[in-house]
Amino acid sequence: MGDAHAQHSASTATATTTLGEVRGRTRDGIHRFLGIPYARAPFGELRFAAPEPAAAWSEPLAAAEFGPTAPQSPYRGDLGELIKVPTIEGTEILTVNVWAPAGATQAPVVLWLHGGALERGAAAQPGYDGSTFARDGIVFISANYRLGAEGFSVLDGSPLNLGLRDAQLALDWAHREAAAFGGDPARITVMGESAGGALVAALLSQPAARAKVAGAIIQSGPLEAVAPEKARRASDAIAKRLGVPATRAGFAAVDPAELLRARAEIAAGGSPLGGTPGYALAVDPESLPASPDAALTGVEIPILIGTNTDEYRLWLTPEAVAGIGSAKAWLARLAMRVPGAAARAVRAAYPAASPGERLGQIVTDRLLRAPATRLAQARTAPTFVYEFAWESPVRDLRAAHALDIAFAFDLLEDDDARRLNGDGAPAALGAEMHAAWVAFIRDGNPGWPAFRDGRSTRVFNTESVTVPQRRAAVVDALS
Repeated sequence: MGDAHAQHSASTATATTTLGEVRGRTRDGIHRFLGIPYARAPFGELRFAAPEPAAAWSEPLAAAEFGPTAPQSPYRGDLGELIKVPTIEGTEILTVNVWAPAGATQAPVVLWLHGGALERGAAAQPGYDGSTFARDGIVFISANYRLGAEGFSVLDGSPLNLGLRDAQLALDWAHREAAAFGGDPARITVMGESAGGALVAALLSQPAARAKVAGAIIQSGPLEAVAPEKARRASDAIAKRLGVPATRAGFAAVDPAELLRARAEIAAGGSPLGGTPGYALAVDPESLPASPDAALTGVEIPILIGTNTDEYRLWLTPEAVAGIGSAKAWLARLAMRVPGAAARAVRAAYPAASPGERLGQIVTDRLLRAPATRLAQARTAPTFVYEFAWESPVRDLRAAHALDIAFAFDLLEDDDARRLNGDGAPAALGAEMHAAWVAFIRDGNPGWPAFRDGRSTRVFNTESVTVPQRRAAVVDALS
């Protein structure tokens, strides 16, 4: 869908950026500008190179349609039925989109970075419509960035973390241009879910980017960056399959579609619990000088961070969970080097769960909840922790990964939301959670105590509560 609350015919909206005039559309008091380039197309001589800012234009730029999406393969299997990413052809993939309240001045600003395991997703997904934030007085900006082999390969002769560098340039754009849309560049919150949350954490770990940020929202985002030697495994696997060197020249000689095909063939032999090396952020003196899980402890801005109770249930089908017996779960825990104390704590927290369900909870906690907890415990700046616990009726997803997005956006009637949350998801919970996000963006406080005050955690459900962190023994055993 277009604007989330489109009711009346649209009129032309204009804004003057430092690069030139843009013309979007206004509807229901919200200006909407789509597909504005913030960087040059990263192809040809710029393929596998650091992003370069977009050139200025002399004629007004039409900004009524989303820009092209980054090259990617669709989600496979059950995930492909639950998550749809639009395909928009073209090379000008590094664009931003803006939803702004008409007449706004010095409004708070959000920069949204989508998720997708660093190899899928797009700002054009309907569930990322920024109208609800603009409705509530916020200038909402979303950005595309390079994905997969194009954005996160580790290649000789190519800079590291190209997709992250894109996000850094998008933040630069937001900081420079926010005022043109009624936003306050001193009040920018960076916000992302899953891989987008990881990019948000990475931006805060980069001093130049951090200076442009007033707050951050990290939804189910991994916090670890790895050594380049580990991050290059996905690139090396593609290079081996295609018989090309893992160098900039070697990959630039291969069409993007061929890189995607090779990656898909490699991934087909893996499983959600491992077997296929994934793309990862790499520690790099230039673009990411320290892993976010360490770097963010000293960042003096407020952070809202949280996870979903059953993250793993998006990655593992009910059949896959049922197929994990005690022996397989034990072997998986050994491979992941899970402490025995953590396994016992999960068993105590979930006495009626199957071995597959307990393993899934360990994966959830090890990958997401324990790192978020360690960060919240280590920080002195305000850190607000939440747990999204509402259970979807769809495919026994329960409170799976990505279900929280539609509630944070207050877009429960959107097609993206219905595929994950079903019909009749609680509108009151969407309104409550969205209001907390708006309050944090506006004031730096979502409305409950910081985590250091007794491990205070807001548990979002049909009856939300603020309580000491649930199942704390599990994450403590993983620390």
